[in-house]
Amino acid sequence: MDFVILATSAFASNSGVLAGADGLVSAVTSMSANVTVNSSDFSFVSLFLQADIVVKIVMIGLAIASIWAWGIVFEKMFSISSARKRSNEFEKVFWSGEPFEEIYEDVSRRETKGVESIFLAAMREWNESLKAGPKVMVSVQMRIEKVMDVALNREIEKLESKLLFLATVGSTAPFVGLFGTVWGIMNSFSSIAASKNTSLAVVAPGIAEALFATALGLLAAIPAVIFYNKYSSDIARLSQRYEGFADEFGAILSRQIEMRK
Repeated sequence: MDFVILATSAFASNSGVLAGADGLVSAVTSMSANVTVNSSDFSFVSLFLQADIVVKIVMIGLAIASIWAWGIVFEKMFSISSARKRSNEFEKVFWSGEPFEEIYEDVSRRETKGVESIFLAAMREWNESLKAGPKVMVSVQMRIEKVMDVALNREIEKLESKLLFLATVGSTAPFVGLFGTVWGIMNSFSSIAASKNTSLAVVAPGIAEALFATALGLLAAIPAVIFYNKYSSDIARLSQRYEGFADEFGAILSRQIEMRK
């Protein structure tokens, strides 16, 4: 339940679309009270409207978590694809033989991403050290390696942001859905005991409502787990690529430092 409240509150605060989970639940409750539901209707809308208020809250929380997770999935799809594309384009220019200063002037005029940021950080430190004079050139290589590490870590942090939410949805949504199912089945048994009728026509609607919560939990969790694993793998490969570029560029600058001595 804490997860549902957290997901609902966070979504409302970030998107501004929802006025708040309480208001939404109240609206849905009011709507369901005004709608006549056929107990033999097993459509998704009917199952939701017939469900207990606790199960409704679980369903709403899972639906919000699923929508938010899909938003992150599409955002990461574009950001990782963009980082890979920009890195390909930059490395093509970098290894074309064009002078580093010309590349630096071109890169410094736009928003950088991926290896561009690593290159920009190193070149900025290199140029600042050259301006400062021979005294600071003694430890310039160490400073360049540090600024490249910082730029690399910053780029990876950007790519990994919000992935924790996908992992959280993937690991907790099935249990939240199961909670809604257990709660719904308990209510169904209470209704059966009150009506003293155990026919399938009486039992089936309550069981279907309860299982719908588990289905929503799995619907939110399965894509979240799949895309979390995919993006984690993609980011790990990008990280290795960034580290490789930083090592190669560091070696090039180290050679130039040695030639200046």
